[in-house]
Amino acid sequence: MKKILGIIFLVIGYWLLVITPRAVALECGDTIPSDEGQLREYIDSCNTKLSDLSGQKATLAEAISYLNTQISLTTAKIASSVSELAKLEIEIQDLESRIDSLDYSLDDLTKLFVERVRATYMYRSDEPTSTIAQATGIPDLLRNLEYSKKVRDHDRLILIALEKSRLDYDEQKTQKEEKQKEIEALKRVLDSQKSSLNSQKAAKDSLLTETKNSEREYQRLLSTAQAELVAIQGIVAGLGKEVKIKPVSAGERVASIIQGASPCSTGTHLHFEAAQNGSRRNPFELLQNTSLEWDNADSPQNGSGSWSWPINSPIRITQGYGHTAYSSRYAGDIHTGVDMVGGDATVKAVQAGDLYQGSMKCGSGNLIYVRVEHQDGYDTYYLHVNY
Repeated sequence: MKKILGIIFLVIGYWLLVITPRAVALECGDTIPSDEGQLREYIDSCNTKLSDLSGQKATLAEAISYLNTQISLTTAKIASSVSELAKLEIEIQDLESRIDSLDYSLDDLTKLFVERVRATYMYRSDEPTSTIAQATGIPDLLRNLEYSKKVRDHDRLILIALEKSRLDYDEQKTQKEEKQKEIEALKRVLDSQKSSLNSQKAAKDSLLTETKNSEREYQRLLSTAQAELVAIQGIVAGLGKEVKIKPVSAGERVASIIQGASPCSTGTHLHFEAAQNGSRRNPFELLQNTSLEWDNADSPQNGSGSWSWPINSPIRITQGYGHTAYSSRYAGDIHTGVDMVGGDATVKAVQAGDLYQGSMKCGSGNLIYVRVEHQDGYDTYYLHVNY
């Protein structure tokens, strides 16, 4: 008997194992889920995968995998933002319904209270002196006093209800205003996420176009980008060979852009960097707002500072600062300057300072640059130029 029971339990256990649905761990790259909890799990998976891949871009396949993971993560974040927006909009609709209801309650209570004031306090007929004067005896007096008390209690309840409705109304309005602010902030985040997604997709397309899906070509581009980054880090750290030339004023010519390829540069452009006390600064925060042609896949940026631009108009930006369509080739996925091409080859100082001419070993050649030392600890660097 025990043996038979054991077999029965074994069979039941097997079928429970087979037919019971098991939770499957979500992996970045799978179909993006719609469930809020699963969406958070998916985003966590993408963040983990992106962290694991951050140092693994030695091959074209690894670089594409990294970009695909970025795209999956950003797409999931967009889905999360859209879901959150939908929830906030439903909450606002609910608050609007409550506010309308409270508005009606306030109107009704206000009308009722005004009527009570007119009926009771305008004629003062329920005051104790009037009650005493109208009473014909002790029982009548007691009844009148009891009536006056009930009237006052009723009026007090109306006042309490009126004040509570007013407070509820104000609270619901405040909540609605806060939710509307959340929606506006979330819409800005969503716009930024969509812009990042476009940039990431463009980065993948650009990489495939540039390399022609060739591992050999990718290795050449990767080698050039990494050598340039090492050279730039050395220049900013003060390791370049420099000679002090002279003081220069803002807008004064300090160099000219090399035409065509040069050491650690695949084509004609000025690489401009800024640092303060040795720490890099975003050049767009320092340069003036001006007319720019945005000749790359990234979201357009512009200046917000007071410095003049280092080249003449028209100014064409071929790569911006920070995370860009090309920055996956660099350590840290950051492009540390701004690449640009001007109406001519002239390179100018953005502010007054002392001019230095320098060079730095880069790949099989020397990267030529100039540096201008400004006040307040600022230095600006102009790379891929002739003196």
